[in-house]
Amino acid sequence: MKKFFCMMMAVLMVLAMTACGGEKTPTPNQDETETIRIGGIGPLSGGYANYGFSVKNGAQLAVDEINAAGGINGKQIELSFQDSQADPESAVNAYGKLMDWGMQVSLGGVLSGETASIVAAAREDNIMLITPSGSADKCIDDNSRAFRVCFYDSFQGAAAAQYIKNNNMVDTVGILYQSDIDYSVGLYNAFVEECGKSGITIAETQTFTDATKTDFSTQINALVNSGVKLVFIPFYAEEASTFLTQARGKFADDVYFFGADGLDGILGKVEQDPTIANNVLMLTPFAADDPAENVQAFVKAYQAAYNATPDQFAADAYDAVYVIKAAVEKAGTTDGDAMAAAMTSLEVTGVTGTMTWNADGNTNKNASAILYYDGVGSLFGA
Repeated sequence: MKKFFCMMMAVLMVLAMTACGGEKTPTPNQDETETIRIGGIGPLSGGYANYGFSVKNGAQLAVDEINAAGGINGKQIELSFQDSQADPESAVNAYGKLMDWGMQVSLGGVLSGETASIVAAAREDNIMLITPSGSADKCIDDNSRAFRVCFYDSFQGAAAAQYIKNNNMVDTVGILYQSDIDYSVGLYNAFVEECGKSGITIAETQTFTDATKTDFSTQINALVNSGVKLVFIPFYAEEASTFLTQARGKFADDVYFFGADGLDGILGKVEQDPTIANNVLMLTPFAADDPAENVQAFVKAYQAAYNATPDQFAADAYDAVYVIKAAVEKAGTTDGDAMAAAMTSLEVTGVTGTMTWNADGNTNKNASAILYYDGVGSLFGA
C-alpha cells in the first residue's frame, strides 16, 4: 500500500508540474482582441526627455483623433508609452513590459540606440515596428518588419550638403561633430562625402566627446579663425545649447549653424534667452508655420492639447500612428508579416509630407530647413 501511495503521489506531482509550467498558455489570436495595442519607448526623464514627450504626445493626439472617428476597422486604439531614460538596456525592459501588456504594433524607440536594442526582439515576436525618430542607418537592420517615418542619418547628412549647395548659401564650411556617438558620426560622414561631390570646401573640422561636451572653447576658436560662414553641427540640442551659449558673440553675426533632426527642441534648451539660437538652421520634413491645411489643423490641435507648438518629433509620431492605421487597413490584420508586406505599397500623406517606403524600411519624402531667429522658427527662404 505504501508503495502504491508513493507511486500515486509521484504521478500527481508530474501532472501538477505540467499544468503549472510544462506548457505556456496559448496567446489569443491578436485579430480577435477588442482593441489594437500600440507600444512606444523613449526618454521621459533626463536631458533627452523633450524628444520622448514630443513623440508620446504626437502619437497620443493621433490615437485620440482616430478613436473619435471610429478607430481602425471598428477597433479602438490603446497606447502605452514607457520611459527608457535614454538607456538601451532600460528600453529592452520596457519592451518586455509592453509585450506582457499585449502590444501588437511597436513605435520602436525614440532614440536610435533604443530602437536598435529591441529590433531583434520585435522580429522574433512578429511585431511590426515603425519608429518615428530612430534615425541611425543600422538601427532597423536585420528586421524586414521594421520601418521608420523619419529620415535616416546618412540621408540627412547628404541632404544638408545638397541643401547648402542648391540654395547657394556658402561654398566653404566648418564642421563640429561628436565623435563617440553613431548619430553624429553618421551625419558627419555623409555630409563630408556629399560636400566632395558638390564642390563644397571643408575649411575646418573639430570634434568633441561625451567627456568633453561642457567646454567648447578650443573648437570655437578654431572655427572662428577659419573664417567660415556656416558651421555644420550634427548633434543633439542638449549639447548644441552649450556650444551656442559659449560661442555667442565670437562668430560674426552672419554665420549660420546648420544641423539635423537632433537640433529639434533647441529653443526649449535656451529658453532663458532664445536669441542664443539665432541663425540656427535645422533640416526637417516639418515646419509649424507651413500653411498647408493639414499641418495647421495638427498644430492647432497639438497646441490645444499640450499648450505647446509641435516639433518634428511630435509630427513624425503623429504620422506614424496614421501610417499604422493605413497598414492595418491594407493588411486587414495586425500580424507583423502582413503589415510589413502592406507597407511597401502604401502612400500616406501626413503632416511631414507624402511618404512611401522601401523594402529596407526607409521612407521617401521631401526635406526643407527651418531657420531660428529671435525665438521663432520659420521655413528658410519662405
